[in-house]
Amino acid sequence: MHGWPRRVAKQLRGLRQMNQSNKIAVCLLSGGLDSTTCLAMAKAQGFSLHALSFRYGQRHVVELESARQIAAQFGATHHVVDIDMRQIGGSALTDDIAVPKDRAVDDMAHGIPITYVPARNTIFLSYALAFAEVLKSHDIFIGVNALDYSGYPDCRPEFIAAFETMANLATKEGVENAHQLKIHTPLIAMSKAEIIQTGLALKIDFSHTSSCYDPSPNGAPCGACDSCQLRAKGFAEVGVADPLLSRFAAQSA
Repeated sequence: MHGWPRRVAKQLRGLRQMNQSNKIAVCLLSGGLDSTTCLAMAKAQGFSLHALSFRYGQRHVVELESARQIAAQFGATHHVVDIDMRQIGGSALTDDIAVPKDRAVDDMAHGIPITYVPARNTIFLSYALAFAEVLKSHDIFIGVNALDYSGYPDCRPEFIAAFETMANLATKEGVENAHQLKIHTPLIAMSKAEIIQTGLALKIDFSHTSSCYDPSPNGAPCGACDSCQLRAKGFAEVGVADPLLSRFAAQSA
């Protein structure tokens, strides 16, 4: 019997006890399952939300429509930043490189796959840091996960800790303000099943999230990339059907 349902319930009770009303949070929002759950957790704590998404040359740019809908669902002000990481390349998500398919889930945490985008989270967090400083916000939320993930180095706790230290040394707010900036990573030690269970408890409509690295033009997931497989594993462990798949099945019927 998994112990994660009890851990999720305990965490949700803790969220509701954290009253952060009138405080502003900058939340990185890709439109995927993890970032959406992270946004909902910030909302549950009472933060006023500014969601930050990126059009960075990703092949799965359809995720931005998901991000727009999710931000609206949770009353977040939505901001989209345009940067061209295709000029750098080096990733199957931003270059003419095939997205790996049908990898065994157990192999995903070994080595760094070609879907890793060089320095992506460093760049995204830098934008979030600048935006937070302008907004006088001391809280950034990012849905990184170091348990059910594809082995990306910029999803690890030590990376987040190092960036947070740098942020408080590198900004006017960090130097002059007694309230130091905090990077919140509420999902970092959660399994995909725990993330999904948390999201369901927070009333997320997962049918509007987008996780696939190589979706069809209409946003239908490929079902075979790492992200699709990890998502499927999570829903299977929770014991519920993925509403995203149900939505596309209904559309094609």
